[in-house]
Amino acid sequence: MKLTIIRLTALSEQDIIDLGKIWPEYTAASLQMDEEHRIYAARFNERLLGAVRVTMKENQGALDSLRIRDITRRRGVGQYLIEEVLRTNPDISSWWMADVGVEDRNAMAAFMQAIGFTARGNGWEKR
Repeated sequence: MKLTIIRLTALSEQDIIDLGKIWPEYTAASLQMDEEHRIYAARFNERLLGAVRVTMKENQGALDSLRIRDITRRRGVGQYLIEEVLRTNPDISSWWMADVGVEDRNAMAAFMQAIGFTARGNGWEKR
């Protein structure tokens, strides 16, 4: 199977289980999904390996809760996920990722810089 980046619009039972492993702090009921609030996920072999929440308003996008399952980290899944989110939303000219809830700020800073974001205050931006 190929790694695929998808926008979740409805959650299957397996998606709920997988998201529980990715984001144990969220319940399925607390995940808002509409045109302004989106969830993008990396799927491989019918399982979600990582996900990011995206909030869009006009030409601005805010990313949060980027998390990849431990077993899959350092294999390019997060990079592919973010690159696809940016590619599939070309109308967004300004992106922001807050550092709130980041597990390892140094690792995240290196990751965000590697994918073209610049450190600004309490997060990273890309224009």
